Amino acid sequence: MLQPLFLVTVARLTVRGLLGRRRGILLLIVPVLLLAISVIGRFSHADRHDLTVNILGQLALGTLVPILGLVVGTGVIATEIDDGSIVYLLAKPLPRWKIITTKLAVAVVTTWVFAAVPTLLAGLVLYGTKDNLAVAFTVGTLVAGAAYSAVFLLLGVVTRHAVVAGLAYALVWESLVGNFVKGAKTLSIQQWGLSLAKSVAADGAIDATVAVRVAVPLLILVTLAATVFASVRLAGFTTVAED
Repeated sequence: MLQPLFLVTVARLTVRGLLGRRRGILLLIVPVLLLAISVIGRFSHADRHDLTVNILGQLALGTLVPILGLVVGTGVIATEIDDGSIVYLLAKPLPRWKIITTKLAVAVVTTWVFAAVPTLLAGLVLYGTKDNLAVAFTVGTLVAGAAYSAVFLLLGVVTRHAVVAGLAYALVWESLVGNFVKGAKTLSIQQWGLSLAKSVAADGAIDATVAVRVAVPLLILVTLAATVFASVRLAGFTTVAED
């Protein structure tokens, strides 16, 4: 009975830590920018379909989701490790995997709120419900957001330079290598999310390189592997702290 109550407390404190600091402001900047650009694009004379795909694919799925995933994924645990307060949490008789999954749940839901909801709204503003584009890119941000949250949470556990490592991954691998090197697209979370978006949208509305039958297993594998590895490393951190 005490464990569920303590997990709720962990989740509440994690949310407070995310939204009560400068991260709260950072979480709002890119979504507001996305919506502002969408409103401006709504009144432009550009091809509406191409504009929607570019904004939702590049700005929302390609920029908004990894940035928020990085800020949130590292924020739910990296700061506690840096300032040493994680020791008090680890002193509780609670399995480390439950701590990780609780913090991951907070990270995923927060990423969804600040990424998926603005993506849906932006899609509706730009293109309405035509070709199911708004819903399709929302699905892409949901699945990619969960995977990014798990990967960046893992970085928050394994290194004190999680933000730097996460930025390097997002900017170098996802934005450069993953977008322009054909073979590397198979190992890109952004491309996996795009593949899921394509499967939801109308035929021919979205182009994606990675097949959905490949993207789905890889999304599940990476998310689960990052969660398990983070749990193992956190357990190791307890041993070091006690020694």
